[in-house]
Amino acid sequence: MAKKTAHDDLLAPVTLAVGQEELLLDRAVQEVVAAARAADADTDVRDLTSDQLQPGTLAELTSPSLFAERKVVVVRNAQDLSADTIKDVKAYLGAPAEEITLVLLHAGAAKGKALLDAARKAGAREVACPKMTKPADRLAFVRQEFRATGRSATPEACQALVDAIGSDLRELASAVSQLVADVEGTIDEAVVGRYYTGRAEASSFTVADRAVEGRAAEALEALRWSLSTGVAPVMITSALAQGVRAIGKLSSARGGRPADLARELGMPPWKIDRVRQQMRGWTPDGVADALRAVAEADAGVKGGGDDPEYALEKAVVAIARAARSRGRG
Repeated sequence: MAKKTAHDDLLAPVTLAVGQEELLLDRAVQEVVAAARAADADTDVRDLTSDQLQPGTLAELTSPSLFAERKVVVVRNAQDLSADTIKDVKAYLGAPAEEITLVLLHAGAAKGKALLDAARKAGAREVACPKMTKPADRLAFVRQEFRATGRSATPEACQALVDAIGSDLRELASAVSQLVADVEGTIDEAVVGRYYTGRAEASSFTVADRAVEGRAAEALEALRWSLSTGVAPVMITSALAQGVRAIGKLSSARGGRPADLARELGMPPWKIDRVRQQMRGWTPDGVADALRAVAEADAGVKGGGDDPEYALEKAVVAIARAARSRGRG
């Protein structure tokens, strides 16, 4: 899912990989190294952290060789380079050496922006490697991973894999590779379930599904398990918000076939069917109450409270109660 935003010559004198998604940054490096070794199997690769590139080091690494060997020089966390080393890099950008590819990995933030600007001005090949914080981005990543292997996976399978694995792109990519290697034919939701049931039970979306269905005890159990396995609280509030909003959107929509509603609401048809089952018992007031509970939890996990876990538990209970609001009073 890394996006190339400049010319796409992998052996360009300078490649600039910008962002904070480690998997995409590593892949940007791997692509350049693979291209260099395809051109010259004896390519020398030097992979350095910012503290290893001291003033004068770049000049040594890029000085002419008696054997005219091809070389790839990788500099990680380039935004952390010292001021003197940045001067060296800027000077090199003005006159890059032949048969050498410099790969700069930069977080893309304000720190080290002068180097970022200089590389862009010099015409560096740029690869965008943004952190994927949105579930939709990770879903698109999984779909692209399957497409890259030439294999087919259903939309439900892709969603189930994201629900099961969570936000770690390395684990998502590894899961796709495992499924492709082990399973013949189209990969569907049942296959993903067989491989990753344990992980799915710990996902943020499982917490949200149980909550909007009014199953408070199961939602709390899934919540505690999710937190214990390292799921970020902010991912859980995001899933809760999506679950409640889906209830609200579908309950206020005109009736119709799942395909028509999917186009109107921007949801896949399979999700329309799922939300229809979940929305029994909900009222407009219940949706409003649940959204307020999610907003309070979101503030709590982002620094507005002392105990993110308690904020999430409170929200889960409130949402489950709202899910049964039609039967109260």
